[in-house]
Amino acid sequence: MSDFPFDAIGLDLDGTLLDTKADLAAAVNHALADGGYQQVPAKQVEGLIGGGAKVMLARAIEAQGGSMAEEDFRPLYKTLLRYYSQHNAVHTQPFPGVIETLDELAAMDVKLAVVTNKFEGFAAEILEQLGLTDRFVTLIGGDSLGKDANGNFRAKPAADPVLTAMERCGARRLAFVGDSTYDVMAARAAGVPVVAAGYGYCDKPAHDLGADAVIDSFDALIPALRGLA
Repeated sequence: MSDFPFDAIGLDLDGTLLDTKADLAAAVNHALADGGYQQVPAKQVEGLIGGGAKVMLARAIEAQGGSMAEEDFRPLYKTLLRYYSQHNAVHTQPFPGVIETLDELAAMDVKLAVVTNKFEGFAAEILEQLGLTDRFVTLIGGDSLGKDANGNFRAKPAADPVLTAMERCGARRLAFVGDSTYDVMAARAAGVPVVAAGYGYCDKPAHDLGADAVIDSFDALIPALRGLA
């Protein structure tokens, strides 16, 4: 019987499990060009990732001093989604250490869940193309749980997707791993420990995210989780 302190781990996707910035940058830049905006370097797009594609595009436009009415923004957003649906795993790959660490967690019978603000369909396609689907008990995307009474998706930073992951895994103790304030806030709201992926697309310095631990590479995850016990 494993002495590992958690029986399930919830994992963010972009910037935690997968390096997706090049494909996301291409989609954002395609939409920006369509709207007459300047394209932005992939490194700059990296800092916009975390709240989902809609937030990412809006931030990219705002960074150029732009402000768009919803009726003007919506077509650009649909352009981004259409492009990304066709080019979402061109450059995307797992971060170093991901496959080996997932293997080690599986050997300890730790259940794994992906909890992302990316639409579930996109996340599922990418995991399938990379041959990772079967490693996870469940996948919860930004649109998986529908909308709340205010019309907002029940996604991170709300607790709902983390709690749902815990339920679907049948977990007694779940820890969460992510690279943004959305991830830390969701874990805190759900009342579970959280590890910050300092190598990811952090929207502020990793040690300022408020996580219980920070790792500089994915292969440091298991020792960090043991340390939380």
